Amino acid sequence: METVKNHFFSDMGVMLGRSMRHIFRSMDTIITVCITPIAMMLLFVYVFGGAIQTGTDNYVNYLLPGILLIAIASGISYTAYRLFMDKQRGIIERFYSMPIARSAVLWGHVLTSVVSNVISLVVIILVALIMGFRSSAGVLPWLAVAGILVLFTLALTWVAAIAGLSAKSVEGASAFSYPLIFLPFISSAFVPTDSMPKVVRAFAENQPVTSIVETIRALLSNQPVGNDIWIALAWCIGIMLVAYIFAMRVYKRKAA
Repeated sequence: METVKNHFFSDMGVMLGRSMRHIFRSMDTIITVCITPIAMMLLFVYVFGGAIQTGTDNYVNYLLPGILLIAIASGISYTAYRLFMDKQRGIIERFYSMPIARSAVLWGHVLTSVVSNVISLVVIILVALIMGFRSSAGVLPWLAVAGILVLFTLALTWVAAIAGLSAKSVEGASAFSYPLIFLPFISSAFVPTDSMPKVVRAFAENQPVTSIVETIRALLSNQPVGNDIWIALAWCIGIMLVAYIFAMRVYKRKAA
């Protein structure tokens, strides 16, 4: 059993290294992921921020959690694209026929998504600090925020794996992320849900982004998180497990 585990982790390390080399050879992917969320943050803080009533003095503090989730939703589209290109070139089938742990190929792409998204999130947080973002949270709340963001990234990346393996075209592989990018707009990410019409408010308060945003916002402001953190974790873990199962089924079918 130990030999099998070592075999899997060594194979996954090789696949991760392969995918990361592609990232570092084309840093424009990380730059592209950062540009849109940063532009949105600048727009909402300096153009719309004065007209939006959130009950807080510092709108960038209120806005940042939603911007981070938008960055993740945007970044995972590249995972779908890279998987689609591997499938189109026959690389997945080639790896599948080799004596390596078969799931290591997918895990290499997934972990690459986590690393690249973490880099993007750090850049966005640094820009937010320049714009006036401040947090009274200690080390443990920041670690909790990091854990939730990583879980959210893993959940969406496995969804991206399904799209990348199932798509018929490059456009189809990437287009699935658009609804995910739009989802934070129908949540408490930009404005409190109290101001929304009843139907929209009901949807906003019961979709995953709102609980995740509220949890991150409370942690960064060193406030009690209540039940939101358990709801957020349930959403992230639930989506991740379901997406993982379906991604592995699609992978085995495509590679067979």
